[in-house]
Amino acid sequence: MVATTPAKKEAKVDKRFKVIDVTLKRHNGNPEGLIEVLHKAQESFGYLEEDVLTYIARGLKLPLSQVYGVATFYHLFSLKPGGVHTCIVCMGTACYVKGAGKIIANLEEKLGVKVGETSADGQVSLLSARCIGACGIAPAVVFDGTVAGKLDPQSTWAKIEELKGE
Repeated sequence: MVATTPAKKEAKVDKRFKVIDVTLKRHNGNPEGLIEVLHKAQESFGYLEEDVLTYIARGLKLPLSQVYGVATFYHLFSLKPGGVHTCIVCMGTACYVKGAGKIIANLEEKLGVKVGETSADGQVSLLSARCIGACGIAPAVVFDGTVAGKLDPQSTWAKIEELKGE
C-alpha cells in the first residue's frame, strides 16, 4: 500500500474532507475515535479509499497500517466503491439451515461475482452477514437497507431484478 494523501488544495475544496475534520476535531485527535471517523468517512465518500485512510491516520496520529487494519477487520467498511444497490444475505444458523447458501450460490452465478464484490455493471454489491437478527423469517436478505424474508434463490433474484429496474 503506497501512502498518498490528498493535496492540501484538494482537501480544502472537497467538502467531504470537512466532515472528517469535524469528526476528528470532536475527538480532539484521540485515536479512540477511529471507528467513528471511519464511519463518517465512508458515509461521505461511499467507501474508504487510500488517500482517505492516510488523511485519517495523520489526523489521529496513527500509523496507516493500524487504520488500514481496523478498516479491513470490520465487514461494514469497504475499500472499494459499492454498487448502486446492495444485497446482504444473512448467513446466521437459521438462515443457513433454511437455504441461504443456495441463495448465495445462485446470486454469485447470475451476477458473476463472489460475496464481497460488485457486479461488472456496477449495479449490485453482493455481501453476507453473520446474522441480521431476523431468524423468524429465515432465510433473510437485506436489499438496500430493507429486510425481506422467507426467500429462495428465485424470489431473491426477482428482487434483484426489481431493484435494477429490469
